[in-house]
Amino acid sequence: MAEGMRLMAVHAHPDDESSKGAATTAKYVAEGASVMVVSCTGGERGDILNEKLKGDPHILRDIAQVRRDEMKAAQDVLGCEHTWLGFVDSGLPEGDPLPPLPDGCFALEDIDVTTEALVRVIRAWRPHVMTTYDEKGGYPHPDHIMCHTVSMAAFEAAGDPSRYPHAGEPWQPLKIYYNGGWSKPRLEAIHDAMLAEGLESPYAEWLANWKPRRSGRPTTTIACADHFETRDRALLAHATQVDPDGFWFQVPLEVQRRVWGVEEFEAAVTYVPLAEGEDDLFAGLGSPEEADALATSTDLRIVHDGRITEEPEPEEPESEEAQRPEQHGDSSDTHVDEDDTAARR
Repeated sequence: MAEGMRLMAVHAHPDDESSKGAATTAKYVAEGASVMVVSCTGGERGDILNEKLKGDPHILRDIAQVRRDEMKAAQDVLGCEHTWLGFVDSGLPEGDPLPPLPDGCFALEDIDVTTEALVRVIRAWRPHVMTTYDEKGGYPHPDHIMCHTVSMAAFEAAGDPSRYPHAGEPWQPLKIYYNGGWSKPRLEAIHDAMLAEGLESPYAEWLANWKPRRSGRPTTTIACADHFETRDRALLAHATQVDPDGFWFQVPLEVQRRVWGVEEFEAAVTYVPLAEGEDDLFAGLGSPEEADALATSTDLRIVHDGRITEEPEPEEPESEEAQRPEQHGDSSDTHVDEDDTAARR
């Protein structure tokens, strides 16, 4: 059981927390752990993806407040804590050539400024474990890539008393994981199950056009099928971002639970041994008191470092049309291979 343990999930925008690791969040909350979701930006530049809400004057007039209200609703569903890091959505640049990012946006902030902001939250809330995105951001949204960079920098700095000494007492989270996502085996398993049930699979075209950008290396599998319904309710709370009749709700929960009833994570850095076939993000940490003692220890050493240090050869870029999740889906529901599912900004 995770009672008394603390998990911090760092995300780029409101809605990401509900499409990436949300069932794991709900599971740990139900088991008595505390989960803090950190939203780096307010999602102010997010498009309205729900066709039923496009043109709504209230939403168009105050999208920033709408996104805040949606985040609060999702937080209530998940039962987690939440804080805003306070930076401004960068938007998703489109076109050829790409336009410059807007002044003052998260992706252009000084790394010391963004890192210090997250270090303050880490030292105040004292998580034992963190989750974030892989080095590609899951897909090339500038805020997702910046979220990875900031999360890793803050993870490294939070326990160092010489770094940002005015930002609180040192606290070293003991593990940081990348969110897993829509791997090809997961997609194929659900696709095949849908066909076996005599149902139309929403993933046929996605598989036919499969062009993975990054292969995940999952180390940790969380059995959380009982919390898929909570995950979906949290995602639906982001009404501007999700069509309840859309792509992501076409596979019955029974099929999802039976075929792929887990969420996967990839250990990036840990200060405790990483067991083969790990099934708990808090594995190896002992009791909350023992984990607290480790997090304030002055002689911690990295035991597992799964960060990728060499870039693979770049693949031929996909066309803009092929990247659209409305048509081809998205494998970054929890950030591994292609585009972002819950919000195309």
